[in-house]
Amino acid sequence: MPYLVPPHLPPGRLADSAQPALPVTDDLLLRPWRREDAPAVLAAFSDPAIQHWHLRRADSEDEARDWIEQWRDAWYGETAAHWAVVRPGGAGDGTGDVLGRVSLRSLIPEIGQAECAYWVLPAARGRGVAPRAVSALAHWAFDEIGFERLELAHSVLNEASCRVAAKTGFALEGTRRHSHLHTDGWHDMHLHARLRGDEPSG
Repeated sequence: MPYLVPPHLPPGRLADSAQPALPVTDDLLLRPWRREDAPAVLAAFSDPAIQHWHLRRADSEDEARDWIEQWRDAWYGETAAHWAVVRPGGAGDGTGDVLGRVSLRSLIPEIGQAECAYWVLPAARGRGVAPRAVSALAHWAFDEIGFERLELAHSVLNEASCRVAAKTGFALEGTRRHSHLHTDGWHDMHLHARLRGDEPSG
């Protein structure tokens, strides 16, 4: 059964080239995940604050490496795109400390839509890492790739994520009731979105 409109992002828009590193600022870079980042992933998913807002935990570096392989494969499957947020090394090659993660998940190329997600390790919090990383990712997604809509969802209790959404131009569109099951029960979720052409407010 043929579609009445062509896909917004044609097949191969991501997979036909290697996943790029994305500059953020002089002290931040988004780069593809590497197997040697497994200790940072294990540390992140051992953090109580990150566990509180997520459904899974990593129990070993081997499991973290498996996740990294899945994240890398997702680029070529055009189902998601994941970056490590790092402090660049002295040569600017992205070999510095991992500070967090930012990603486009639930990617639907046919309609040019994806969902932004992120976390920041405890030692890097309070420095504007998440807003800067999300802003750089949104700029790339809209201006370089041609996405039309990016969504951002978080528990209504997660005030820090709500501030990130506001700072990066993701307008609050509504509340999804009992949308996400956390370890402490069902959470209502705020749905934010940013369209291509929207201006960030922060």
